[in-house]
Amino acid sequence: MHAMTRRRFLKTASVASAAAATGLYAGSVSAAAEFTLKYANNLPMTHPMNVRAKEMAAKIAAESKGRVDLQVYPNGQLGTDTDMLSQVRAGAIDFFTISPEVLGTLVSAGQISGVGFAFRDYSQVWAAMDGDLGAYVRKQIAATTSLFAFERCWDNGYRQVTTSTRPITKPEDFKGMKLRVPPSPLATSLFRAFDAAPTSINFAEVYSALQTKIAEGQENPLAVISTVKFYEVQKYCSMTNHVWSGFWFMGNKKSFERMPKDLQEIVARNINEAGMKQRVDVKALNESLVAEMKGKGMQFNDTDNEAFRTKLRSAGFYTEWHKKFGPEAWALLEKYTGKLA
Repeated sequence: MHAMTRRRFLKTASVASAAAATGLYAGSVSAAAEFTLKYANNLPMTHPMNVRAKEMAAKIAAESKGRVDLQVYPNGQLGTDTDMLSQVRAGAIDFFTISPEVLGTLVSAGQISGVGFAFRDYSQVWAAMDGDLGAYVRKQIAATTSLFAFERCWDNGYRQVTTSTRPITKPEDFKGMKLRVPPSPLATSLFRAFDAAPTSINFAEVYSALQTKIAEGQENPLAVISTVKFYEVQKYCSMTNHVWSGFWFMGNKKSFERMPKDLQEIVARNINEAGMKQRVDVKALNESLVAEMKGKGMQFNDTDNEAFRTKLRSAGFYTEWHKKFGPEAWALLEKYTGKLA
């Protein structure tokens, strides 16, 4: 599996742009498809998630001999994250990629991978998410909702903090900062522990909130910061790596189960394979983006993660979330991260 180079990524993305204007990608244009599946997400068509989703849709159409037509709706076309979560629960859309932070509003255990400064590197992340921690989360989703999650998490990257007012180099720099966070109790709690003023703003409105200074900063992985052009309205990017962010590829149980087993297998295998390829793409893309955004005037700085971890311990953040998640889930997290609290 080869990492997608920036040039190849852009070339692939540009081929996509004309079709993106139509509002969807179809794996098959055949009207004879027995099953039409809608997959929605909030990212631009140029993001590796949608580049791989388009490829995945074509493979599903080919392998099912046109029986399954998987349509991709990018860029929040079917609503905000909370709208799309409601729609996939109701069966109005079939698939949705959801961040653990947003999933946590529905299934508390779903957000455990978003504990601040928990995973030190990708080797810990994938060991946990492809291992016992991921299995535990998928079990909780299936047991408590009308949804299920496919085995392989997709990647969003480590989250970094961008600001218009000052760089973040130490925990104290967050004090009083108006920072946009996802609609997630865990994210809000994390930045409150640093004495910031976190506020939940839907993703589609973040750019204008930064532009009009409703928020001083926001936090997202580099691929998102770049594709949404936050560098136009933010001066600093602090490489905090405060949370690893991924996407569970979620499906509606009833919708998926109406397909015969052979088609379920084709869809599931291609979704999981696309997720593995997308992980490589995102890591390569994030590594290439620092230089590119520096060229657009953004200033980057590194941080000392241990200082932030120490502050979270003294603020009682880990103790609080240990209680909320419960001993079983927390033990599975620490199996991969080492002792946090």
